[in-house]
Amino acid sequence: MELKDLFLTPLYLGIFYAIAYTVRPKVTNPFTKKYFIPALTLKFIGAIALGLIYQFYYGGGDTFNYMYHANIIHDAFSDSFSNGLKLITSTSPDPNISKYTSRMFWFGDNPEYFTARIAAIFGLLSFNTYSIMALLFAGTSFAGIWAMYQTFLRIYPLAYKQLAIAVFFLPSVFFWGSGLMKDSLCLGALGWVFYGFYHGLIEKRNLLLSAILGFLGAYFLIMMKVYILMSFLAPALFWVFNENNKRIKSALLRNVLKPFFIVIGAAAGYFGATNLTEGDERFDVDNIGERTRITQTALYNRTKEDGSGYSIGEIDGSIGSILAVAPQAVVVSLYRPFLWEARNPVMLLSALEAFWFTLLTLRILFRTGLMRCLQLISSMPILSFCLLFTIIFGIGVGTNSGNFGTLVRYKIPLMPFYLSALYILQIQALKSKNKPVLRRKSLATH
Repeated sequence: MELKDLFLTPLYLGIFYAIAYTVRPKVTNPFTKKYFIPALTLKFIGAIALGLIYQFYYGGGDTFNYMYHANIIHDAFSDSFSNGLKLITSTSPDPNISKYTSRMFWFGDNPEYFTARIAAIFGLLSFNTYSIMALLFAGTSFAGIWAMYQTFLRIYPLAYKQLAIAVFFLPSVFFWGSGLMKDSLCLGALGWVFYGFYHGLIEKRNLLLSAILGFLGAYFLIMMKVYILMSFLAPALFWVFNENNKRIKSALLRNVLKPFFIVIGAAAGYFGATNLTEGDERFDVDNIGERTRITQTALYNRTKEDGSGYSIGEIDGSIGSILAVAPQAVVVSLYRPFLWEARNPVMLLSALEAFWFTLLTLRILFRTGLMRCLQLISSMPILSFCLLFTIIFGIGVGTNSGNFGTLVRYKIPLMPFYLSALYILQIQALKSKNKPVLRRKSLATH
């Protein structure tokens, strides 16, 4: 960060808040209006805090590597507009831009350089100022997660307070999902995919807008973290078939067709995910077992000496070995690090969140009962979707991370969905438990 950050950031913040207050009436109602500005403010705080942590605590990191590449692109624009444009629009070697690309260690068709190009575009709007670029990343992410929140409210408006906590106010999510990082853009993109899927394929309203936003979000995920979209696709298609099955009026026909809907949804999700990553050396289904083994081993070995590494069992590169450690992978993604495993302030923050998730999960299970919880999950497609996505994504990040420092960033896309599912389950369980009492009282009054 430089001196210009101190002078320009307050000015741009004023502009961003003016835009926010102008947009707020169009995207809120009397119940959600009060969350809009506080949620956006937390994103802004998270964006600046992440930069400060990386600068003064870690002494560098990916956020400044993105800035480094954006600076080079900015230099190219200063020399020649056409050269700057080539760096933003092309990933192929070109003699005209070689003096810039030779200084870049990320130049090419990869997620890191894609993110750097987005940062460079934001740099053109902000005098290439780090803090303002970070705020633009935060605002872009916020637009997507506000769409996520609105979608959850369309499905279950009763829980508008609790859903606001799940989507906006989890410390790890607004910290790691707000700064000049891939994670911020991916979180926002996932919100748009969720919005597009629900409004386009389930509600079947605003089809053109839903398709545009959904495909735009999917494009960003494909370019940066395709495994998020892979994890989302199968549960989402299963959700669509589940919702359509639920709308069949005849109970007999509904029960007869339900297994077919399950099979078709699972098959469509599988083929969609495999075709999405076919030929990708990192995420192709044929390579994913070996890739997981390599990534997990490398990340674990890098950090095992400082105590932040974790092991969930041996992964030998086969899909079978991943399935064998899947339950532990889900546990580590949702409920670890344990409090006694925290080795620094960042890990402690994650450990406190994981402990809260553990307590909330156990509380719901004990108060509602396992069988009643399973009945509610099977009867409410949104719960089935959220928990399936959580499990699939949890297996993916739990087996790949190898250390808690990486895990805390990797797992943020599942956290709003898991916590939203817990809150909806909790409210629905209380609602169904109180129904007989309310009915008896109404009968007594008559």
